[in-house]
Amino acid sequence: MKRFGPGFLAALLAMVATTLVAALTRAGGVDFEIPDGGETIPLAGFAVVTAFFSVVGIGIAAALLRWSARPAERFVATAVTLTVLSMIPPVLSGAATSTIAALIGLQLVAAAVMIPVLARSLRPRVTGTLVP
Repeated sequence: MKRFGPGFLAALLAMVATTLVAALTRAGGVDFEIPDGGETIPLAGFAVVTAFFSVVGIGIAAALLRWSARPAERFVATAVTLTVLSMIPPVLSGAATSTIAALIGLQLVAAAVMIPVLARSLRPRVTGTLVP
């Protein structure tokens, strides 16, 4: 797991980034209210969900590193696909358009932090020795 140290640091950065963007968005007037039950997503909820799915991403990266001949390429394809699929629930939630847009934006913030870092960690390492 030493190889994924940067991934865990990126997860912390993604948690801070999504929570900060959510706070700024809320201050700008987005209520993050989900219609069924009328509950509002708390700021801490963004950090928790970001942490959970970031760790899932690290797990996917680790699995691909072990079992794929091209882990970086497969990871990017998988992560982008999952990011696009994660946009479906907000759209189907029935929330206000501003809430839907903000939730999708927050997913993109987390993806923009996590995907490049994990893809980079999956690329072959140069050892510095020349092979004849």
